[in-house]
Amino acid sequence: MNAGEPGIRYTPRAATGHRPLPAGAGVDAHRHDEHQIVYAGRGVLSVTTDAGSWIAPGNRAIWVPAGTVHQHRAYGETELHLVGLPVTDNPLSLDRPAVIGVGPLLRELIIAYTARPADPTAERLRLRAVLLDELHHSDEQPLHVPTARDPRLAAVCAALHADPADPRTLAQLGAEAGVSDRTLTRRTELGMSFPQWRTQLRLHHALRLLAEGASVSTVAHRCGWASSSAFIDVFRRAFGHTPGAHRTRFPL
Repeated sequence: MNAGEPGIRYTPRAATGHRPLPAGAGVDAHRHDEHQIVYAGRGVLSVTTDAGSWIAPGNRAIWVPAGTVHQHRAYGETELHLVGLPVTDNPLSLDRPAVIGVGPLLRELIIAYTARPADPTAERLRLRAVLLDELHHSDEQPLHVPTARDPRLAAVCAALHADPADPRTLAQLGAEAGVSDRTLTRRTELGMSFPQWRTQLRLHHALRLLAEGASVSTVAHRCGWASSSAFIDVFRRAFGHTPGAHRTRFPL
């Protein structure tokens, strides 16, 4: 997505507020001159740029730096919360999109701050100060599926985007695209090894399917894990809880 292309909306200020998004709905490509925190109080939300996709369940948010052309997509019935911040406020010191952790306090601060976006009271200013302070303690989370530039690598990535359960080995995938499996296992332009990229892709698809109501066993099968227990183990390591607990903690 190029900011100069027709159809890319430009708004100088990044919105602050909240609104529901039906399952499958989204916000078209746009950019603004301020930073923005994108959070799903309910459901699962993804943000996509030229560099890839980031996804956030209820214990994660997405940091979108000023000037980034991006679009949103909701999975499941989603409650979208947006916090716009001037360029002088960058508590994370990040100049690229990122997924950040959201603990119970930060979650409540985001929800409270976006509830009355036009309320310029002293209480709201204090709330904002606490929110910014809490953001300082948020850790970046590895929930990014980068976009490949190399046509051969992009072909392999596209095949797995279409079917994350594709059982072919790296050697088989690489042979079809004309790239060696040794190349795929090294850290590449993706910023991670291909096996790591493949796991990230599967986790993205898993969150989307869970948001759409699929069972744990269905998600494991459709995303390429050998068993439900293998999927649960990877999910727990990524998010700190099981897929079942995820539905309880963050109703979809």
